[in-house]
Amino acid sequence: MTAEQIEAAIPHRLPMRLLDEIVEQTEQTIVCKKSFHSDEFFVQGHFPGYPIVPGVIQCECCLQAGAILLSKQTPQDGSVVPVATRMDNVKFKKMVRPGDTVEIHVTLNEQLSNAFYMTGKVMLDGKLAARLDFACSVATPEEG
Repeated sequence: MTAEQIEAAIPHRLPMRLLDEIVEQTEQTIVCKKSFHSDEFFVQGHFPGYPIVPGVIQCECCLQAGAILLSKQTPQDGSVVPVATRMDNVKFKKMVRPGDTVEIHVTLNEQLSNAFYMTGKVMLDGKLAARLDFACSVATPEEG
């Protein structure tokens, strides 16, 4: 899936679209890739001289992958948007730095009404860099 197809599935745009490509997808799982670069806004000033991709950005990669997974099960007419409602059991095991390419694996574990419970993993060189359980729901955008 290309960047254009990703943007058709979720409301995120640069600089906050944090996924480069979708590698594979089923009804319950998705695998995405993201290459981090030294000029990205969230790296600037985050450990000068030894930049590290912030953990919250790694979590957001999982949330966006989850939103793409949900896009197959929710209306794509702009009537709803995916929103994060919870993150649990967040663990960071390996530092991710500019120049690294990660794989983001997300699994849909359960759906209850408009709440979706998922597990996300950020993999670096085949090893676990971050893991989290999270929930998303779909919300109706408020009129401006």
